[in-house]
Amino acid sequence: MKTKKIITTFFFLSIAICLSNPVDAQLFKKLRNHAKKKIEQEAEKRSKRRIDKKIDKKFDQVEDEIDGKRKSKKQSEKNKIDENSSNNTSDIHSDDSNTEVSGTNKPKKQQLVWSKFDFVPGDEVIFEDGPDPMEENGEFPSRWDLVKGQVEIANINGENVLMFIDGNPEIVPYLKNSSEDYLPDVFTIEFDFYKPFDGNRISVYLYDRINQKKNLESGEYNMYMDISSKRVSEELHDVMGYMPNIDYTNSNDARWIHISIAFTRGKLKVYMDDTRVINIPHYKGNPKGLSLQAYWADLGDDKPFYFKNIRIAKGGVKYYDRAIQDGKIIVNGIKFDVNKTTLRPESMGPINKIYQLMQKKPELKFSVEGHTDSDGDDANNQTLSEGRAKTVMNKLVAMGITQNRLTSKGLGESKPIASNDTPEGKANNRRVEFVVIK
Repeated sequence: MKTKKIITTFFFLSIAICLSNPVDAQLFKKLRNHAKKKIEQEAEKRSKRRIDKKIDKKFDQVEDEIDGKRKSKKQSEKNKIDENSSNNTSDIHSDDSNTEVSGTNKPKKQQLVWSKFDFVPGDEVIFEDGPDPMEENGEFPSRWDLVKGQVEIANINGENVLMFIDGNPEIVPYLKNSSEDYLPDVFTIEFDFYKPFDGNRISVYLYDRINQKKNLESGEYNMYMDISSKRVSEELHDVMGYMPNIDYTNSNDARWIHISIAFTRGKLKVYMDDTRVINIPHYKGNPKGLSLQAYWADLGDDKPFYFKNIRIAKGGVKYYDRAIQDGKIIVNGIKFDVNKTTLRPESMGPINKIYQLMQKKPELKFSVEGHTDSDGDDANNQTLSEGRAKTVMNKLVAMGITQNRLTSKGLGESKPIASNDTPEGKANNRRVEFVVIK
C-alpha cells in the first residue's frame, strides 16, 4: 500500500513537470520508469524478508517442540487453565529450608510472596461456596439463583468450579433473606475467576439483581465494577485501576485471578491478585448484596468463564484489640491448598498484618494453632492442622520474627466454633488462631 502511494505520487509529479516543460518530457519519463522499477525491487526484497522471517519462526517453533522446549498449540490450549492456576496459587511449604511452588516439585529460593498485600478478610463467614465437591457436574449450582444465561458445575483439574456459558450469564446467592440488605457496614468479598483466552470481562454488582432492585436509591443501580484480566473499572464513581507491569498489547491473557473487595463504613477497596487497584474513601452507595455476571461467555467458542472460592464475610475488631480483649486472634483468611499444608498466596494479607503487629509490639508472643472442619478422617485432620500451624509459624520466622516468640500446634476438628452442617460453619471452623503466650 505504501509502495503504491509513492509510485502514484511520483507519477502525478512527473506529469505536472512535463506539462510545464515539454522539452524535458522524455527525460522525466525515463526517470519515472527507473524510480518505479527501483521501488518495486525494494518492495519485493522487503516482502521476501518478511516471508523468510515467518518461515524461520515456524521452523524454530517446530524444533522447540521436538526438543521439548515448547508445547504444541493444541497442547498449550489444553493445559492453559492448569498453567495459569499454578502461576496464581504459588507459595511455600514453610517447613522446609527451600520453598516449593504449589503444583510443581521444583524447589525455589525463599521469597516473600504477595509481601505487600494488606487485604484482611472479615472474621465471620456469612456466605461460602467452593463449590462443594459433592455438587454434580452439569447441574446448576445449588447455592445460587439464576438471573439469566446458563451456569453449571464443572470440574477443572480435579476441582469443582462454576462454569458461566451462553451469552452473558448472571447469578446471585440463594439466601432466605436475599431481598434484605445482608451486607453489614464492614464486610469483605473474595473469589477467584478464570478469564478465557481473548474473553471479555466480568461484572460484580453490590446488590442482588433479582430481589433488591426495588430497594435501591437513585444512582445505586451503578453499584458495580467491570473486571478484565488487567484492570478494574468502578462505575458509581467512574474510577479505573490498572495492574502494573502487564504487557497490554498481549491478548493471550487467559489466567486465574483472585479478587478481594473490602468495604469499611463507606470506604471501598478492591484488589486484583496482590495489588490494590481501587481505593474510594467515601463510597456513594449502600452495598446490599452480590451478583456475578460474565460477558461474552461462549462454550461453543471455548470461552467459558469459571468462578470458585466465593466468600462473603463480616468484618470485625482490629488484631491488636482482639489480642488484648480475647487473648487470641482468630483468622479464617489464612488459606491452604486442599488437603495440603501449602499456603495460598492470598493468605499473605492476614500474615502480613500479624507480622506488622509483632514488629510493633515486641512483647507479644503467640502460639499458632491450626483447626479444621469435620470433613475427612479425624487423624488426618489432626495431622493436617499440625502441619498448617507449623507452616504459618515458619512463614513468620522466615519474614523476620524470632523463633522464641512463636510455637505451633494443631487441634484438628476438636474445637469447632460453628456448626459443621453448613458451608459457612465449616469455613469458620477452618481457621488459624494466634493465642497470646503470657
